Amino acid sequence: MPAAPLPARPRTAEPDPGALRACMSRFPTGVTVVTFDDDGAPRGATMNSFTSVSADPPLVLVSVARGARCHRRLTGRPFCVNILGAEQEPLARLFAGAGGPAEPRWAAGARVPRLANPLAWVQCAPWRSYAAGDHTLVLGRVTDLGHRDGDALTYAWSRFGTAVEATEGVEHLI
Repeated sequence: MPAAPLPARPRTAEPDPGALRACMSRFPTGVTVVTFDDDGAPRGATMNSFTSVSADPPLVLVSVARGARCHRRLTGRPFCVNILGAEQEPLARLFAGAGGPAEPRWAAGARVPRLANPLAWVQCAPWRSYAAGDHTLVLGRVTDLGHRDGDALTYAWSRFGTAVEATEGVEHLI
C-alpha cells in the first residue's frame, strides 16, 4: 500500500538551506570537474550542477558558488566540463578539496585545460553569466567535445555512486 502523502505545511518562511540541500540530494546527478587556465596553471573544481541548455547555439551551464575559490577565476574564461567516469571518484574528491592520493593527468595539446580520459568532455568559450542568489550561473558556448564508453560517476544522498553504461538506448524504438 503506498504511503499517504504528507500534509502541506503552511508557507511562512523559506526553507532552511540544510533542508533544501537534504531534499535536493535525492536527485541523482553526474559528477564533473570544471577545468580552466589560471594564469598559466591548470585548475579545476568538482561540480554537479551542470546541464545542457541549448542545441542552437550549443550552450551548457554550470552553477558556481560565489564563495568558491574558483568563482572569480572561472567566470569570463574558457572552461572545460569533464564528466567523470565511475573509476574517477578520487579525482572528484581531489578537486572538491578533500585531497587524497589522486594526481590529475592533463590532456596533452588541449586548448583549455582538460583532464586526461574523462567519460566525456565539453570545451566552452564564455557566453554569459548571471547572478543567482549565492551562486553565479555560467553559460558556455560549446566549442569542442568528446566522449568514451564506460560507467558514469554519480552523486546522490550525499554519496558517490555509479550509473552503469546502458547496452541499449532508445534508438531501437525509433
